[in-house]
Amino acid sequence: MHYSHLEDYIQHLYKSIKISSPSQLNMITIAERLGIQVSYGNVSFRFNDEIILRRGTKEQQWQEFGHEVCHYLRHCGNQLSMHPLFFELQEHQANNFSYHFCIPTFMLQHQKNMNALSIAKTFTVTEPFASKRLEIYQQNHIYGDNNHLKQQ
Repeated sequence: MHYSHLEDYIQHLYKSIKISSPSQLNMITIAERLGIQVSYGNVSFRFNDEIILRRGTKEQQWQEFGHEVCHYLRHCGNQLSMHPLFFELQEHQANNFSYHFCIPTFMLQHQKNMNALSIAKTFTVTEPFASKRLEIYQQNHIYGDNNHLKQQ
C-alpha cells in the first residue's frame, strides 16, 4: 500500500509517541506526550501549547482535538490577522488532518468491519465522520490503487 505524505507523517507521529492501535488513541495521553495542555471552553482553538476544546461528546471532542493538533504541529501565525484565503487553506488542511489523525490509515487498514458504524465505535468518532473517512480511504487506497494498476 502506498501512503500519502500526510499518512506517513501521522504514522511516524504516532510511532514516536508509542501509539500503535485504536485502543491507545486517548486524547489526554496523546496531549501529554506531545506537550499539549487541554482545557475546555465555549469554542475550540489553539493558543501556544494549549488546546481549548468546546464541550461536547467524547466523539466531537476527539475530532476537534485532531483538528487543533494540526494547527499546533503544522501551522503558525494568528488566524485572526491572516488573509482570508490563507485562513481557509489552514482550515481545510486541519479538517483533512483530523480525518487521518482520528482514524489513522495504518490502523484503519487492519479493521475487519469496514463500515461506518463499526469504525465510529472503534475510533470513538461520530458515524458521519467515520463515513467520510471511509470514503477518503476508499478513494485513495482501494480505487486509487486500482487506477494505478490500470495505468501500467
